[in-house]
Amino acid sequence: MTGYYDLVLGLIPLTLLGLSGSLSLAGVTTTGAVTVAAAVGLLIVGHALFVNAPVGQETAPSATDNGSTSPQVGPVNAD
Repeated sequence: MTGYYDLVLGLIPLTLLGLSGSLSLAGVTTTGAVTVAAAVGLLIVGHALFVNAPVGQETAPSATDNGSTSPQVGPVNAD
């Protein structure tokens, strides 16, 4: 199932390549076309981060939960 953020990740390169290519073929300079396409990509990322922000799922504690908020991780061997 494709979610909103999967579509956003697909739209970013599609916008950069498609829009800059289309504008370049329409006669806009390459620098201008890439700048406009990057600005549109930035707007898409900004919408995904700030307007439709990802929200963590709040889950109720289970009966086997011991109350700690950190996951059970073994000791770290730095050697």
